Amino acid sequence: MRHARASLEIEARAGEVWRLISEFEYWPTWGPTVVAIESAAKAVGPGVTGRVKTIGGLWLPFRIIDVEPDHSWNWRVLGIPMTGHTVADLGDGRTKVEFTVPIVLAPYVLVLRRGLRRLKLLAEATQ
Repeated sequence: MRHARASLEIEARAGEVWRLISEFEYWPTWGPTVVAIESAAKAVGPGVTGRVKTIGGLWLPFRIIDVEPDHSWNWRVLGIPMTGHTVADLGDGRTKVEFTVPIVLAPYVLVLRRGLRRLKLLAEATQ
């Protein structure tokens, strides 16, 4: 499957960036379309399920898939493949983050870029 991509370098350790994108409590802080998360789990993991509340007020079911700890994770929302999230340690306290979506959702890359900028502000403020 082809994907559209957005990426950004962040002046923060990869472990910190991973924590911010993998622990549910932080998602509303950097995710432009996420208002709240409900899940029995606190973070992404293979098969973790829950609900995400969108800016439109809708609660949508999700399942976390394809997790590579400290590196990447993908999810399905309403059973549909959605965003992929990847963290790459560049050394010297720098991290590259890449978000992807299936090519049919390419316009959503604009939202992903906004999320990356918000994530950058959050991650760099914690350093």
